[in-house]
Amino acid sequence: MPSRLRSERRKTKNYAGKWSLLAVLKYLNLTLLVAFPIAWFAPLLRTGLLPSWTMPEWLGGSTLFAPDTLTVMSGLIKLWETDVFLAVVVAFFALVAPILKCSALALVHFGRLTPAAKPALAWLSKLAMADIFLVALYIVIANGIGVGTIEVAWGLYLFTACVITSLGISVASTLAGADR
Repeated sequence: MPSRLRSERRKTKNYAGKWSLLAVLKYLNLTLLVAFPIAWFAPLLRTGLLPSWTMPEWLGGSTLFAPDTLTVMSGLIKLWETDVFLAVVVAFFALVAPILKCSALALVHFGRLTPAAKPALAWLSKLAMADIFLVALYIVIANGIGVGTIEVAWGLYLFTACVITSLGISVASTLAGADR
C-alpha cells in the first residue's frame, strides 16, 4: 500500500473520530436549549420559617407552616416586586446569557456562525456561570441568619447540571476544534 494512501486513511480516521465527538457535543448542546427552561421552573429550594406540620385528620388535616418553593422564575417575580433593576440584571445572568451561549455555540457547531464569534462566546460563558453564584449566595445568607429551614430540591441539581454541562461542552468544543 502506498504511503500516500495510508496517510489519507489516517486523516480520514482522525477526522471521523473528531466528527463523532462534535456530533455528540452538537446534540448535547441542543438538549440544553430544552433543559434550561425546564430548570427555570423546577423547584430549586424549599424554604420555611418552621418545619411543616400536618394536623391530625380529626382536626381537618391541613398543613401548617408549609414551606415555600423557590424557582428561578418565582425568585425573579419576587425580586421584580421589590427591585426592578436587580431583577433585570439577574434575569440576564440566569436566563438570557445561558440561552444565548447555547444558541451561539449551536450556530458555531452547525456552521452558521463564524469562529470569529469565539470571544463573544467566552464572554457569555463567564456570564452564564454567575447564576450558580447567586443561588449559592442565597443559601449562605439564609443559613447564616439561623432562622428557618432550607431544603435543596431537584431543580437545583438540574440547573447546576445544565450550567456545568454547558461549560463542559464549550471546553470540549474548543479542544475538539469546533471553533476553527
